Amino acid sequence: MAEIDATISNILEKLSAILEKPYRAIGLGAALAFLILLLYHHSEIGSGFFGPFFTFLHVVSGITWIGLLYYFNLVQIPIVPTLPAELKPAIGKYIAPEALFWFRWSALATVVTGLIVFSSSTAAKNFTIITGAILGLIMAYNVWMIIWPNQKKVLGLVPAEDDEKLKAARLAMLTSRANFVLSLPMLYCMVVARFVA
Repeated sequence: MAEIDATISNILEKLSAILEKPYRAIGLGAALAFLILLLYHHSEIGSGFFGPFFTFLHVVSGITWIGLLYYFNLVQIPIVPTLPAELKPAIGKYIAPEALFWFRWSALATVVTGLIVFSSSTAAKNFTIITGAILGLIMAYNVWMIIWPNQKKVLGLVPAEDDEKLKAARLAMLTSRANFVLSLPMLYCMVVARFVA
């Protein structure tokens, strides 16, 4: 076991210049996915591969979006009230703005790629997928039209009085929690749509 650990450690150290930078790591993952595409599906590339390729992008975008939604609801929102006062500014200044950037843009990417997949000939088209899509659209609306405008007040990106910031924080949290609730039936619909009528 120690030899395996040492070998893995050695390989990872050789890749550390890539793995230490998130955008390089994403690039490496994309390159490996492209290599698999070329090795296994090169003969299928063309109009018939359009739907599956955008399904892949839809899944990656959705994992990012829903992963951040779960991070906010299962980690950040419950933990922030328990943080010592001197640590709380770091959340609003460094962590939340970056997480919210990826959160809102991955939501948009999920919707756009989902619409492309739905318009392709490979999409499952039934009441289940339509229900999932409607739930996803409601959630994306909540991200862009309720959560983000209120978070801008909370983070001080737009002017707001202290009581307005408190109301904005509560509305953003409750809307995020509503999206958390909607994510389960939405994910159920998206996963099972290809297996049911």
